[in-house]
Amino acid sequence: MTNNTTINYFKSFGQRILSHDFIDFEEFALEIFRFQALNNFVYRKYLDARKIQISDVRQLDHIPFLPISFFKNHNVISSGIQDFKGFYSSSGTTGNTTSKHYFWDEAFYLKHAQQLFEMEYGPVENFHILALLPSYLERPGSSLVRMTDHLIQQSNSPHSGYYLYNHKELIQKLEELKNDPKKVLLLGVTFALLDLAESGLKIPLNKNFFLMETGGMKGRRRELIREELHDILKEAFHVKEVHSEYGMTELMSQAYSKGNGKYNLPSTMRVLLRDINDPFSLTFRSQGGINIIDLANFHSCAFLETQDLGKITPDGSIEVLGRFDNSEIRGCNLMVN
Repeated sequence: MTNNTTINYFKSFGQRILSHDFIDFEEFALEIFRFQALNNFVYRKYLDARKIQISDVRQLDHIPFLPISFFKNHNVISSGIQDFKGFYSSSGTTGNTTSKHYFWDEAFYLKHAQQLFEMEYGPVENFHILALLPSYLERPGSSLVRMTDHLIQQSNSPHSGYYLYNHKELIQKLEELKNDPKKVLLLGVTFALLDLAESGLKIPLNKNFFLMETGGMKGRRRELIREELHDILKEAFHVKEVHSEYGMTELMSQAYSKGNGKYNLPSTMRVLLRDINDPFSLTFRSQGGINIIDLANFHSCAFLETQDLGKITPDGSIEVLGRFDNSEIRGCNLMVN
């Protein structure tokens, strides 16, 4: 396809997602698969290496999933590089190669991220958003920071904003807002929330307060199982549940948990579990490796084999149980159970 043609496809796919103009997830996913199998050089080579014929892929569980590690060393894009405005990069750890996820239109990502947040929590203007994301703010290219920037702006609150290590100032702001009729959301990377919880500062009780962790010890603290972590945070912040955001650099969609580590998948995401001993085989067991379909990745690759372990609960939500032993620690919600 010509570059103009692929950009028109991007615009069409993006509009359909933002307007929810699709009824059948499988049909849309197969349409994107055929598009990417033809236009994504890296994905096409991967399919060729596995001797996959495009015409043989006729249902959802036949679609091959690209290992997420390809984002570290390749431009995983479904058009020419000149058609992309920039990229998001992962945090990585010292000495590790970071992933790059190119975007064709950042406005699409931000609108989509806001829609997904509001589908779970209602209008963002009903919130004061306080962000405790020191490690992300200290490096460029974070998709989480861009999403948070956007939500802060859209909240239209003079109280919304970022905090690095200024815990006293954050506590003062929580005290100031404890009787405010609007909801207060504290969004934080896990190690920073633990640092605040264990700082000795008295955290005020606020009936309209929500605590959301994005995961990640970033090598700063020992990993904790989710129950232990959430018990510490619930006691310190006076909340009944700890909310969580599940996302990663390589995805354009996010899933949210309102407690117990169970994530509700948005309409643009689907998880299929794979056999832990055979990455090419799906499993119908309750646990396995997490393969994600993200329709919002129409410009890159929508079918990703992650290094997360998980299970699908009877109500259709997802639990992230940890990571494969040989995978590096990621920055987004990867506590081991």
